Amino acid sequence: MQLSSVDLNLLVVLDALLEEGSVTRAAHRLNLSVPATSRALGRLRRAFGDPLLVRAGRGLRPTAAAVDLRPRLRLWLEQAEQLLGRQDQPLDRSLTLVAPQDLIVTRSADLLARLAADAPAAELRLLGADGGRDGAEAVREGTADLAVVVNAAKYPDLRSLGLVRAGLTAAVRAGHELTRGEVTAGRFAAAGHVLVSRSGRPEEALDRELREAGLPRAVRCTVPGYLAALHLVGRSDLVTVAPVALVRELGPALGVVPVAAPVRLRPLRVTLLWHPRRDQDLLLRLLREGLVALAADLAGDGDEPPH
Repeated sequence: MQLSSVDLNLLVVLDALLEEGSVTRAAHRLNLSVPATSRALGRLRRAFGDPLLVRAGRGLRPTAAAVDLRPRLRLWLEQAEQLLGRQDQPLDRSLTLVAPQDLIVTRSADLLARLAADAPAAELRLLGADGGRDGAEAVREGTADLAVVVNAAKYPDLRSLGLVRAGLTAAVRAGHELTRGEVTAGRFAAAGHVLVSRSGRPEEALDRELREAGLPRAVRCTVPGYLAALHLVGRSDLVTVAPVALVRELGPALGVVPVAAPVRLRPLRVTLLWHPRRDQDLLLRLLREGLVALAADLAGDGDEPPH
């Protein structure tokens, strides 16, 4: 395929199609008719020699070739916008943020309020994440603009900014036996535990520490997030470990109270990730600043500044 033989506007259409997964929604986004967008997809398929998007239920799913193409397409379009002097992008558009489910449930209203103060017409798309790697991959692929990750690995190809080191506490239902008397390592380990593991791994640093002390923790259930763990703890005699701030905020409604753990609980590293190609995006910068300010305002007992 020669560049001179291709209408480069088709790449804008392809980007919208990959983002929306629908000819109709892509047409609406681009202010084109549905037949015109469908014809453009046909031209793209011929140019690339690949279907690019195939029918999946009521929408369209990208082919393997389209998935591989997407991050390079996004990079090319962003560089083209900068080359044409469109670096000051409009603020009345959408941004996609990947974050853990518990942060979305408890903090999205505050974040929206902060973003609306500077960009009232902006739209925030919130996607739940199963782990730090998922957020990093979404940022790399261009399916997300920003990711909030917890205890994630280092990603040298991405920009990162520490938000907070969130303190942890043990948590049980009100009236649980661990609310009476000293919580020794033996009592704590013997209690039935709910383990929070976004990756599905059955062990964490706390388990290694207790096992080395000869007191392996009795894990009865593993769940992917702290919200599920706190709901389960509030309706059972199980115990879990969760962020201090989350227990403080949701505990009264769920009938959950904090108890002192007999071992040191390492804080969670909460970090922002974004791609270097988005450094000059004003709306993304406003969203990052809103998250940083929100983290600072909400920091409380047990939380530490990011390192």
